[in-house]
Amino acid sequence: MYRLLFRVFLSRLDPESAHHLAVPVIRLLGVRPFSWMVRALTAPHAALRTRALGLDFPSSFGIAAGFDKDVKMVRGLAALGFGHVEVGTVTAVPQEGNPRPRLFRLVADRALINRMGFNNAGAAAAADRLRALRRRAPRIVIGANIGKSRVVDVENATADYVTSARLVAPHADYLAVNVSSPNTPGLRGLQAVETLAPLLRAVQGAAGSTPLLVKIAPDLPDEEIVGIAELAVREGLAGIIATNTTISREGLTTPPEKVEAIGAGGLSGAPLRERSLAVLRVIRAAVPDEFCVISVGGVTTADDVRERRAAGADLVQGYSAFIYEGPFWGRSLNRGLRRG
Repeated sequence: MYRLLFRVFLSRLDPESAHHLAVPVIRLLGVRPFSWMVRALTAPHAALRTRALGLDFPSSFGIAAGFDKDVKMVRGLAALGFGHVEVGTVTAVPQEGNPRPRLFRLVADRALINRMGFNNAGAAAAADRLRALRRRAPRIVIGANIGKSRVVDVENATADYVTSARLVAPHADYLAVNVSSPNTPGLRGLQAVETLAPLLRAVQGAAGSTPLLVKIAPDLPDEEIVGIAELAVREGLAGIIATNTTISREGLTTPPEKVEAIGAGGLSGAPLRERSLAVLRVIRAAVPDEFCVISVGGVTTADDVRERRAAGADLVQGYSAFIYEGPFWGRSLNRGLRRG
């Protein structure tokens, strides 16, 4: 049913407009009595419970950052069967992001290109919503992803991240430092070990007891990935999220002229599968068993989740396939994992 709806209606809409149409529907699914009815169909089986980051997850599979930037759909997404929801990316300073259009479908590749630019209402607004969620839905596992505000110079990035961390960390189950989006000028330069170390140290202090992870790009050479992994272990972080979107356009089915017309942005979805899996294996070989690795990028099926878990991922996330598979994607994956 969803695939028919996507083909005849949603695919004709601007992707960001289609997403905005989905927001009130998903929010409604998180409100009683609708949430009870939906959960009866989608709740992960008890056998899928996973322990990571000192937390109990209903399923190892969750929704990645970017889908719910402003903490508006958490309860609905949890009702749809996702084992955790990572909100954001949020920034200390509210910002509109890049000009539209800034989200594009590559249907032939089951992929997206985005240059959203961290559009969000700011960390203070996110903190208020997270605080309210903790009262209403304390059992949902929520991660908060923080990034640099565009108006802040790179040399002042640490203070900017610390501001966000102090606001949202007390209300999140874990905190993710995003230094890997290609859509904020200068951001990826923060992944250099000599720059990243003091930033993570400062954010760790601001996060307090909330587990801290860092999210990295797939475009880094393997030796730099190992360096970041070793740094994260030395600094006492709880884990790494691998990976963010890629700036590569290799191996796409979509005609090159169409891809070129879209322009800059991060590519996500099925084309990222192999590189994301390779990065996972590089990290897992470089860190202790107890260090948490969350794998994201090109995950569509239950077999994909099983493959990531077999390669050492403690948790797995997805986003782009939601656009193509529809609202019962989480349920489908969980059922596939249960059968496997």
